[in-house]
Amino acid sequence: MAVMPCFYVPKRINVAIMLFMACLLSYMMRVNLSINIIAMVEDTSNNENGTVEVLPDYGPRYNWTQSDQALLLGAYFYGYMITSLPAGTLAEMLGARNVAGYSCLVAGILTALTPAAAAWDKYAVFAVRFLIGFLNGVVYPCCHSLVSKWSPPDEKGKFVASLMGGTFGTVITWPISGVIIENLGWDWAYYIVGIFVLIVVAVWFYLVADTPAQHSTISIKEREYIENSLGNTLSNKKKWPPYKELVLSMPFWSLMLLHYGSMWGLFFLITATPKFLSEVLGFNLSSAGVLSSLPHVARLICAFGFGGVADWIRRRGWWTVTKMRKAFCLPSHILPGVMLIILAYFGRDPYVCVAIMTISLGFNGAATASNLANSQDLAPNYAGTLYGIINCVGTTPGIFSPLIVAAFTEKENTIDQWHWIFIIGAAAYILPALFFWAFGSGKIQKWNEVETTESREDIVNTKL
Repeated sequence: MAVMPCFYVPKRINVAIMLFMACLLSYMMRVNLSINIIAMVEDTSNNENGTVEVLPDYGPRYNWTQSDQALLLGAYFYGYMITSLPAGTLAEMLGARNVAGYSCLVAGILTALTPAAAAWDKYAVFAVRFLIGFLNGVVYPCCHSLVSKWSPPDEKGKFVASLMGGTFGTVITWPISGVIIENLGWDWAYYIVGIFVLIVVAVWFYLVADTPAQHSTISIKEREYIENSLGNTLSNKKKWPPYKELVLSMPFWSLMLLHYGSMWGLFFLITATPKFLSEVLGFNLSSAGVLSSLPHVARLICAFGFGGVADWIRRRGWWTVTKMRKAFCLPSHILPGVMLIILAYFGRDPYVCVAIMTISLGFNGAATASNLANSQDLAPNYAGTLYGIINCVGTTPGIFSPLIVAAFTEKENTIDQWHWIFIIGAAAYILPALFFWAFGSGKIQKWNEVETTESREDIVNTKL
């Protein structure tokens, strides 16, 4: 028998780190077009002298209209939405490790091929972006499936916070892309991301297993700790999700609306912030990249902070999970919505705008203790499936928000046109939170289909 090294690192920590990295890759490939497209398009607007402004030479520029750009920015989400729906079931049936790993691998190759697609035709770019979204649509449901199998209940907040790797992907992609574009050209902003994806995927396959029981180097002590902490809330049998019960479940509908509101605010800032800062507030490309990332830095930091607080509350048994999920809706949804209302009426100064947007998305980091964790509460056996469904619906803001921005800014692109865009975002945050307060739950649902005694279920729900 092999002797355990004294510096043994728990394998669940490795898995959590790789979950972070998988989400980071997904978002790097998702958001890079949002800033790269600024260097890829011609500017047909006239300056004060009535002449066309000469733009920096970052590579070929294409005559894509505002509508074309909205179409291309939304292409990822069309594909993403399709695979988000069945992704959780695929993960539960085929194994989350392979489904997520191979999807990221192919998406990374397609990312590196984006410059070639742009040289061909805008519809080729649409197709590539659609396929990248199609492949990345499985990543988050797969990650939630892995969390349900690897995370002890009192570490759930930190595990879910690891899924904020996507936020960090946004944080590093925009400023790095701005620097790469200004020094090497916009095509290298795609090549470098593609290469990085391939490296991380190789590490993913080395470190990740679908369950503790399938991990080749996990210690017996750690494996037993994880399995005992989960108790019998998980089944070892592969079963089709209870779709009929889902449709009739008010807690599930409440979760879906809550997740939709959170994703609206997030995707709006992902697709629109670089454009807003560059074209409306007048920041240059590298500055726009750095400033666009600040709200996501705040969200990342707050995600781990709120997740840690949620775990602390849970260990002490102060609140039920239902009460905790509803309480954390205040910072994750209500306060971000209020900040967008303030931005709509008082956001005239460029740096005030950035500050308000940073505070708004920063508070949304509390989603790790509200909508991002609730699928784990309702049905641990089908956490991937639940998240896949809500993520499919939650993806539609990535399609709608660029179209709404294009509609409001088609004739003129000033702060006045953005007023109602911010108001719409505020409503998308606040209204779902009110609905969740009325109908949401943190209890394991009967359709989780776990064979337990009544006393065991009561114990589990008490701990939750």
